[in-house]
Amino acid sequence: MGAHWEHFAHAADVGIRGVGATKAQAFEQAAVAMTAVVTDPGRVTPRQMIRVTCAAPDDELLLAEWLNGLIFEMSARRMVFGRFLVQLGPGWLRGQAWGEPVDRGRHHPAVEIKGATYTELRVACANGVWLAQTVLDV
Repeated sequence: MGAHWEHFAHAADVGIRGVGATKAQAFEQAAVAMTAVVTDPGRVTPRQMIRVTCAAPDDELLLAEWLNGLIFEMSARRMVFGRFLVQLGPGWLRGQAWGEPVDRGRHHPAVEIKGATYTELRVACANGVWLAQTVLDV
């Protein structure tokens, strides 16, 4: 099973899950899953790169900080991102996101994400496969 993202059922909000061979790859795929809540990630052209750095005492909170940092950048810059690169260390994350300004005609934004929650927040490794998941407030 290669790196991928998926959505999972949750009452009123949207669950996202990133899966990868490394923890960093799972965080990247979780970001792609988040983009897919708004638009088709394949429609996003990587024209501009932004950086997101964050720190947290554990992997779960670091995932929430990463996604909330991206949500902030999406809102402040009126952009969507489709490609991500994450570097992780003990208690820190340095990420890059590539995207472009929202084009309503091409991106057809479905919803506005308010934030990544602590609901079903999980970062774990089983059988050499990393999982990074949470529920988004939309």
